Amino acid sequence: MKGTMTVTSLPKMMRAAVLASDSPTLRIETIAVPQPHEDEALIRVTSCGVCHTDLHVIKGEVAFPRPAVLGHEISGTIVSFGENTADTHGLSEGDRVAGAFIMPCTNCAACLKGRDDLCANFFGQNRLKGTLYDGTSRLSMPDGSFLAMYSMGGLAEYAVVPVSALARLADTVDLETSCILGCAGLTSYGAVFRSGQVESGATVAIVGVGGIGSSLILMAKAAGASVIVAVDIADDKLERARELGATHTVNSREVDPVAAVREMTAGGADVAFEALGNPTTFKQTSQMLADGGRMVAIGIAAGAATADIEITPLVRRGYTITGSFGGRTRVDLPAVTKIAADGGFDVSTLVTRRYSLEEADEAYQALARGEITGRAIIVM
Repeated sequence: MKGTMTVTSLPKMMRAAVLASDSPTLRIETIAVPQPHEDEALIRVTSCGVCHTDLHVIKGEVAFPRPAVLGHEISGTIVSFGENTADTHGLSEGDRVAGAFIMPCTNCAACLKGRDDLCANFFGQNRLKGTLYDGTSRLSMPDGSFLAMYSMGGLAEYAVVPVSALARLADTVDLETSCILGCAGLTSYGAVFRSGQVESGATVAIVGVGGIGSSLILMAKAAGASVIVAVDIADDKLERARELGATHTVNSREVDPVAAVREMTAGGADVAFEALGNPTTFKQTSQMLADGGRMVAIGIAAGAATADIEITPLVRRGYTITGSFGGRTRVDLPAVTKIAADGGFDVSTLVTRRYSLEEADEAYQALARGEITGRAIIVM
């Protein structure tokens, strides 16, 4: 068993970006360094990804307790473990790791079936209440009051992460940019290999090639897709998509995206991904499929948004429409880190902007304005 390591250089206090009020802004607070419990690790955070899901929380489009520390995809170094953390996890102090946004409890019915992506306690405790699975947060405000954790609360210099949500990184993988493996990598892996079942030679359409959409391009390439059509309204994002490996691009402001994709894929895509959570693009994506094709919905919609789907083609053409929130962390995050180590998912090509922790609010404002092509990260 591993006990908590005594680290003389470990500070008592740290900086964190806190969403403190109803205002959609982050401010830097100095708070206590959190302490890990059983089967948890304390991570010295190297970097944290800037993701649209956090932005939905900041803007109040997704309900979450406040005050809170957001940030749900990190990379860093293991500093210590909570008491009675078992050696069976295969991790050690000093390991370079990526932390996943889905942190499986390992004990609920879904986790026992291997469906980490459906973990009842993750969604019921962490994403509704901002706590870990004992019902408490590892974070607190300077006055000792409650401070919610969105996943691990990675917009901070240190973060507590359940060991079930960690995977070791190869020495050849850049630690700073590897933070995006925990959400962009895990989400795209789950969408491509699990829900999408993309096979070698498949034709693929990706609607929305921002952060997650860009990751889907690399993951579809890793799966062996022969045709990858990127659809967006921004020419700079489409140009970037070609650089990443898209074989075709469609500006949906200029042409009918459904007709264009069906032409470029010789009758429709085998798999089409909707990465925006927009009712219009959701419907369009469902119309891009070849007979027997599969649509994978990835984008989180604002509020209770719905989309119209024409019933008869769904039945007659044998379409499948499925949602994909992320991968199965305990199995898929190590698979993602291996693909990265083997060069199939080059995180350095996806990261286009870096911000300091003090600039976290600026980073999310830039994301909200649509100024970030690819992915941005916060570097501690």
